[in-house]
Amino acid sequence: MKGPKPMKLTHLKLKELFPSKLNVRKKGGGDLCDLLPSIRSLGVLQPLLVRPDGEAYEIIAGGRRYRALRKLAEEGIAEPVPCAVMEEGDDARAIEASLAENIARLPMDEIDQYKAFAALVKKGMDAADVAAKFGVTERLVKQRLAIANLIGPILTAYRKQDIDPGTVRVLTLATKAQQKAWWELFTDEEQYLPYGQALKDWLFGGQHIPVSAALFAEGEYPGAIIADLFGEERYFADAASFWPLQNKAIAERRDAYLAAGWKEVVILEPGERFATWEHAKVARTKGGKVFIAIARNGAVTFHEGYVSAKEARRLEKAQAGKGGDGGDAADTKPARPECTKAMVNYIDLHKHAAVRTGLLAHPKVALRLVVAHIIAGSSLWSVNPEPQRAHSEDIRDSLAGSPAQQQFAKEREAIRTLLAIEEPGEDEDQRIVPPGLFKHQRELADILAMLLLMDDDTVLRILTFVMAETLEAGTGLIEGLGQLLKTDMAEWWRPDETFFDLLRDKPAINAMLREVAGEATADAHLSSTAKLQKKIIAKCLSGEDRTKVEHWQPRYMGFPGTGYTGRFEGYAVVGPFEAGIDDDAEVTDADEANAEDAA
Repeated sequence: MKGPKPMKLTHLKLKELFPSKLNVRKKGGGDLCDLLPSIRSLGVLQPLLVRPDGEAYEIIAGGRRYRALRKLAEEGIAEPVPCAVMEEGDDARAIEASLAENIARLPMDEIDQYKAFAALVKKGMDAADVAAKFGVTERLVKQRLAIANLIGPILTAYRKQDIDPGTVRVLTLATKAQQKAWWELFTDEEQYLPYGQALKDWLFGGQHIPVSAALFAEGEYPGAIIADLFGEERYFADAASFWPLQNKAIAERRDAYLAAGWKEVVILEPGERFATWEHAKVARTKGGKVFIAIARNGAVTFHEGYVSAKEARRLEKAQAGKGGDGGDAADTKPARPECTKAMVNYIDLHKHAAVRTGLLAHPKVALRLVVAHIIAGSSLWSVNPEPQRAHSEDIRDSLAGSPAQQQFAKEREAIRTLLAIEEPGEDEDQRIVPPGLFKHQRELADILAMLLLMDDDTVLRILTFVMAETLEAGTGLIEGLGQLLKTDMAEWWRPDETFFDLLRDKPAINAMLREVAGEATADAHLSSTAKLQKKIIAKCLSGEDRTKVEHWQPRYMGFPGTGYTGRFEGYAVVGPFEAGIDDDAEVTDADEANAEDAA
């Protein structure tokens, strides 16, 4: 006579189950008081008997256990349900009797179950064989065998019911060292002791990242993966190894979106929620963006085709202005410029300081600048010196420390000596050209008299300085002169603390990180905070803990300055500057030609 064929045992979600009117148990089973504590402590030992019904499963036997599980789910305790799946032609009563007979042989204490299972494993049986012998799922066998990972003191305390089952289950995920550290906290009444979810946070350093959150292939991850035998998820043991891989995958998705024609991909800060009610749906062809939300547990959500509500209103207004002809939404003004006003002020003043100091070595250019100013005018040529107004004390202090600013101040003192101008007090204006009309401490005639006694080279030196002092900052002229004079900001400026404080645009920061640390590092830190990315840039420039990057300058400090995103608003450079004129060669040749003509 053939023996009974083996049952198909599996775990199903509670929502996949529903009670049958043909349940084997016809009467009784209403009181759950005796069952709830057992399931809460040990879980469901005897599998429910079910049969497939569409996408769900009908419960043939196990109605009480099902109701108890429903009750526990209301308390927030929801685990996969062990089930024996019937096949067509199976005898429900025979199967339930077989299950009950097998379960009757099973020790009721969780630790005794572990010992019974472990003894059979030592005899050569695998988890599947042990499960078949007792009529339980292979998963339950593995759960009990996981107790072997617990150190003795924890096992003893659990058996005495000093530690709850939920905490013990989490401790099976811990290393021996972590268990010992937790046990020390347990035995010290003055120390905070993490339990339950707090214990899981403690074990995983606050980040228990499920494997299902990964955008990369599991094989790329070099660390350990911990299987939660009491839940359905597995976790990355090393968050530090996970995030670089995840960020690289996010960077690849971002690049793919941009290659597909999306206007912009916005990567939110980790943990920042994407509020759909603050955004409007806009098609990619109409200027819609992709927003990437990154949860603290590593899960990534891609929100395609959105813009902020404010930007949506502006797009609608722009469309209305074009008569609704479906014009390119990219023509509208960006919602947020790459550089803040304070950063623009910082860049303008540092570049102005470098260009005007560079002008001191090119008197022939200065001479022609003077002529141009006399003819065309300038907002300063009433005549006024450039005020160099800083938007904050930090910017003012940064400018004061600029080598260009300090060298210019030395030349100012030399010019003051040449013109015999009295040294001003500390609280008085230090400039040679004072602001406003008729405010100079020396009469015009006195200054002219001194100039008439000087040779041309000295007068040209003074003229060059005065032109430089009245050169207007924050204009396309500065950009053009920097190009003409081949001004190298690396000679006059290094990224300082104020620069990094004013640097706010995260895509621009990540692009800078790419320049100094390489693509792999930039991609690995794509979702890292702006603060952390700026810190890495600073370390690359200083050589702290890594190879020092020499002479790096952000694109803003070029001539003309450029940005890292389509939202950068620079100054237009017009005229001969774009051709990169060599003023020494060109001007000198012109002077020699004029001299020959005069002869």
